[in-house]
Amino acid sequence: MQPLKRFAPLAAFLLLVVLLVRGLSLDPTELPSARLGDSLPDFELPILGDSVSRQATDWHGEPALINVWATWCFSCRIEHPYLLELAEKGVIIYGLNYKDDPEKALVWLDDLGNPYAETVVDEDGAFGLDLGVYGAPETYVIDASGVVKHRHVGVVNEQVWKEQLAPYFEAAQLIGGSD
Repeated sequence: MQPLKRFAPLAAFLLLVVLLVRGLSLDPTELPSARLGDSLPDFELPILGDSVSRQATDWHGEPALINVWATWCFSCRIEHPYLLELAEKGVIIYGLNYKDDPEKALVWLDDLGNPYAETVVDEDGAFGLDLGVYGAPETYVIDASGVVKHRHVGVVNEQVWKEQLAPYFEAAQLIGGSD
């Protein structure tokens, strides 16, 4: 029994090394989404800058992106110009202003341009929690029936669009992916 005690620290160290190597090999953008294949969770949220509310069924009809953003999110500012380009190409993008000050959000969109067909305000983050949001930015693809088809964590740029998001729109024959 005594010789085994001598190797306990070595065994513990090796276990920690294995766990560290495993953890470092994981891609943080590959977070699981419990909503893939399911309809958007029910919500009733106010439209940014308006007294009108929206529900999940209001976003049915055509495939669209739901972009989770906030003024406090530095990465959201980085992806914003590309979202404007996508909107100009006809991609429907709904905004989910997440845990943010609506007044600041209105100023932000006024200053930087507004790529969103509409933006709902999720000040307390309850809808984001139901959707499975970890933070901002995150972008979800929904089909015409409001079913979540894909989730991307991080900045949307040309590469992400072409490799991950555009195929859902090409399948619906709405737009070309290489423009």
